[in-house]
Amino acid sequence: MPMLRPHLPLLVVAPLMLVAMCQAADLQPIALPAPQMDAGKPLMNALRLRQSSREFSGEKLPLAVLSNLLWAATGVNRPDSGKRTAPSASNRQELDVYVATVDGLYLYEAKEHRLEPILAEDIRTQTGTQGFVGQAPVNLVYVADFARMGSDSLEDKVFYSACDTGFVSQNVYLYSASEGLATVVRGGVDRSALAKVMKLRTDQRITLAQSVGYPKK
Repeated sequence: MPMLRPHLPLLVVAPLMLVAMCQAADLQPIALPAPQMDAGKPLMNALRLRQSSREFSGEKLPLAVLSNLLWAATGVNRPDSGKRTAPSASNRQELDVYVATVDGLYLYEAKEHRLEPILAEDIRTQTGTQGFVGQAPVNLVYVADFARMGSDSLEDKVFYSACDTGFVSQNVYLYSASEGLATVVRGGVDRSALAKVMKLRTDQRITLAQSVGYPKK
């Protein structure tokens, strides 16, 4: 009787799946330090300094700075109600902020103020079509979860999630101006390709991305 041989694709795929699982296990959740409420410049100075910059140093952002940045973007500023620093339509809080760094891809969990590991891979260059995105130490990817938006029409979901993305990205601009960081919000994103890399569901939509880092010297 001939010896049964395993199907070749299984022999190839199984080790790759094991490697991917090991990599994901190596990426641990990150508890962010409490945001520093007394940090930064006054609001009017931050507005005066707000600008887009496409030149970044490769220097990593300290964890305290990343913590402040994400809290400013869409952190919980009223713990009793769970409401955020940025408004959202009917308080549905449908916008998620993914954080792409050299270490991997994380999801910012605002309620716990921590980063949840998603992918143990540096995907920064895939978060945009411009060459500088791979140099920025942090690339934020804004993702609207339409499943949280109830029975609204697709047109309304697109409209309101776009508005909410604008609120969050402007918060990032103001914090960056306040702390001397460089940032630029970007529409040049291959959304379908990036969604596959990020393993998003079909009812999750990438709206914009935003690069943040220290200015290039």
